[in-house]
Amino acid sequence: MTNRKSYKDIETQLLQRYPDGVAPGGIPVDALVQLRIQNTYKTHLEIAKSMATVMRRDMAIYDKDSSKFTQSLGCWSGFHAQQMIKSVKRSKGTTEGVYVYLSGWMIAGLRNQFGHLPDQSMHEKTSVPELIQEIYMSLRQADEVELNDLFAVLKAAKQDGNVQAVETAIAAIDTFESNVVPIIADIDAGFGNVHATYLLSKKMIEAGACCIQIENQVSDAKQCGHQDGKVTVPREDFIEKLRAVRMAFEEMGVEDGVIVARTDSLGAGLTQKIPVSQRAGDLASEYTKWLDAEEITAFNALEDGDVAIQLGGKLVKPARLPNGLYKFQANTGTQRVVEDCIASLTLGGADLLWIETATPNVDTIADMVNQIREVVPNAKLTYNNSPSFNWTLNLRAQVREEWIAQGKIKADAYPDGNALMSAKYDETELGLEANDRLRSFQTDIAARAGVFHNLITLPTFHMTAKFMDDLSRGYFGDDKMMAYVNTIQREEIRGGVSAVKHQHEVGSDLGDTFKEMVGGERALKAGGNNNTMNQFSHVA
Repeated sequence: MTNRKSYKDIETQLLQRYPDGVAPGGIPVDALVQLRIQNTYKTHLEIAKSMATVMRRDMAIYDKDSSKFTQSLGCWSGFHAQQMIKSVKRSKGTTEGVYVYLSGWMIAGLRNQFGHLPDQSMHEKTSVPELIQEIYMSLRQADEVELNDLFAVLKAAKQDGNVQAVETAIAAIDTFESNVVPIIADIDAGFGNVHATYLLSKKMIEAGACCIQIENQVSDAKQCGHQDGKVTVPREDFIEKLRAVRMAFEEMGVEDGVIVARTDSLGAGLTQKIPVSQRAGDLASEYTKWLDAEEITAFNALEDGDVAIQLGGKLVKPARLPNGLYKFQANTGTQRVVEDCIASLTLGGADLLWIETATPNVDTIADMVNQIREVVPNAKLTYNNSPSFNWTLNLRAQVREEWIAQGKIKADAYPDGNALMSAKYDETELGLEANDRLRSFQTDIAARAGVFHNLITLPTFHMTAKFMDDLSRGYFGDDKMMAYVNTIQREEIRGGVSAVKHQHEVGSDLGDTFKEMVGGERALKAGGNNNTMNQFSHVA
């Protein structure tokens, strides 16, 4: 969504400076027009401003039509993001509604200087803006490569003197859709106090982030949302973190910046501190009312080191672990999630919610969202379609339970538990029904549970592992080169994957064009007759 001027406007502007069509040093104006257009964004802060506007537009579209939800895949390198966007453009013809998700889990696991780490905010915080920067560098390079190809068509049309072909080529350049899309960037729990969160947010925004996702866990005790031991912070503490992110957006001039407030309360049974209540019904009292506590009596007296507070008109002793953390009452996660979300939207200025769940169940998510929407009618979610879920097992179990309740099948028709995962159920009626629900899952939660954005956090982690396993077993086994050709190259060629011409993909033709701009006939170009990439020119 750049404000790039048209080909004719840029050409006219340059010809006013250089009426004879040649800039100092003998550089043709045509070359300068191309360079200006290829540079689709001048800075990454400009990207953040533009992509924030895109997200706001998409949110407004979703509010009118829930079928217009957005999607992303988590990418741990610029090349992953680039290839995802190029694939979407090739298959759908547009990148509308497509974002990139930047996962803190994958930075911890794959992109930090300390090796492979768990998702506990142990990686250096600078690696987050560095990956944002890398992703946008890759997406901008994809713009340059694709636009260079369009300019090659224009050049050929001009050389042939074909006026209609020239106009068609210029129209293709002017309507070119950039590969740059919004990034939803994970700042974990903020990497420290509110000032640290604010400073890191600025770096992320400067790198191009238009949307920052932050969670309500304790920063120095952060755990992956799908692991045990999660510790939440009081709501006023989290609201201060949300304010810090908003202030960073405003300072950097990204007025449409989007904040995703994530709550881990559904699976978090601990808090690090008890907030101070000033009056009944305030944020602190609404948080502490869920503490697991025992009334202090003559038979349950205070002992040295115990903590006591007044709750519900009674003096009680909150349950504490040996590490000093306080426990919440069991089975109160849903209520705490709803209250978290309402506070984040109404007091913290968040734009989107993220509710981390233990299983992918549309009814569970919809129930919480409906309670939130009683207070905030247009509440919208980003939802993690997580690889931490065993999707096959979960969806099959849900179908089985429903069919038993409806009397459609008896309990012994299909096994309970992990056996239901077996491949022998793939083509059964239950297996096929579960597959249909997998296909419709994102559409269903978008319509029924207010999910504006569906993402998968770690797909490229698992994809890399799976494809390297496929290739390695074959290549180091009996198939040798057949493993590479059959697993990768034939699929690239037949699927029209541009990266099959790997030299072109990383800009060899772009470099040739620039050499020719500078040196004319003296240019030493790589794309001649002996370039092996020519083997792929007419086979896709």
